[in-house]
Amino acid sequence: MAGRARNRGRRRGWAAALAAGVVLAGCSTTTVSMTPGSGMGSGTGRGTGGGMNGLRATPTPGAHLAAPLSCAAPADLAGERVTVTLVDMGMSRMMGGVAPMGSHMLLTAAPATVRSGRVNIVVDNTGWRTHELVVLPLAAGASAGQRVVRSDGTVDEAGSLGEASASCAAGEGDGIASGSVGWVTLTLAPGHYELVCNLQNHYASGMRQELVVTS
Repeated sequence: MAGRARNRGRRRGWAAALAAGVVLAGCSTTTVSMTPGSGMGSGTGRGTGGGMNGLRATPTPGAHLAAPLSCAAPADLAGERVTVTLVDMGMSRMMGGVAPMGSHMLLTAAPATVRSGRVNIVVDNTGWRTHELVVLPLAAGASAGQRVVRSDGTVDEAGSLGEASASCAAGEGDGIASGSVGWVTLTLAPGHYELVCNLQNHYASGMRQELVVTS
């Protein structure tokens, strides 16, 4: 879509500007440990890019610096609510710009199963880079992490149902800045969906998770 292509260009420019240094006050500490499972680099199908040999990062007390959140989604959103947390592992407030292939990133959604109907997806960017959240349908039998990564480090968004890519606001924007929250409200039918960050090299670096919608 022409509008989306223009938006992508703005996001890449915004992310490059972020490398000059958006400074946020304060920081909190969280630890990330590696456990076997799906997630970072665990796609076994067509996906390419920097994986971590089927290990998935899970937060535990004491290892990566998390950007403090400066805003929040409305508390009274009607319908199901999924909280997505975005993390740049091993990063600090000085990191920015385009992520190199194989960067250690994580996208987690809780709960990972919700009922069909109105679903609010709230995205907390506790990472130090700009991120986004795009909701894509999964074909029958497909798993998260199997999409083909193109030469520009992104995946095809054909069939996208919507996205959260605005800082401290709903819907589309120029990316969710470090320490910001974005959200999107969708009507989802029963099925399987993939939640992805589709900025350059982010999907291949681990930012994807399946969301199951039941009847």
